[in-house]
Amino acid sequence: MSEDKKWQFELEEYIRQGEPEQAEKSEAWQIAIGLQQVDGLKTSAYLLDTAKEHIEGKISIDEAQKRIQSYYEERTDRKETEDETKEADIVSSRITQLLGEKTFQFSPAEWMTIHRRLFEGVFDHAGKIRTYNITKKEWVLKGDTVIYASWNSIKDTLDYDFRTEKEFSYEGLSLNESIKHLVKFASDIWQIHPFAEGNTRATAVFKYKNTIKI
Repeated sequence: MSEDKKWQFELEEYIRQGEPEQAEKSEAWQIAIGLQQVDGLKTSAYLLDTAKEHIEGKISIDEAQKRIQSYYEERTDRKETEDETKEADIVSSRITQLLGEKTFQFSPAEWMTIHRRLFEGVFDHAGKIRTYNITKKEWVLKGDTVIYASWNSIKDTLDYDFRTEKEFSYEGLSLNESIKHLVKFASDIWQIHPFAEGNTRATAVFKYKNTIKI
């Protein structure tokens, strides 16, 4: 079994065991780690061990985050591969914490707050709208170059998309139709790319919490 699949197999075991609280925590960790892979990042074996302890109730999510932070702060002999896993590990634990919180407000401000909480100390621009134009070759689109919203139209575009979504009614829609609409909205706001980095992960967390609320 490849290392990329090992973490998923081990975490899914908690779901198969059928204990609701452990299953919920396991699902959150799987989403968190999976989102790192979507952005081309890998988590460490240490994170997986920490996640298991959290799922099993041995430590809280706050303690899990402190362990991850300390792991990278205290190691002076870290390898290059560990430097590469630092961002993924830290952000994974933060995503897990956010997914475990039941509070949510459907607004651009909430999206920015999620971005700040995910990337504070990781990116200098955490939670801040970019002030310049960007184009990228996106990993999630197999390297295709994407042109995003102009920086000076971000606020107006966000306000329009969120206002339109708030006014939309899901009443009478089938499950498939509802999912299609949710996916389109997520795609539309992702295309705005209001942040310099971390848009995919912040958007995914925002939409997951919004979907649960719906």
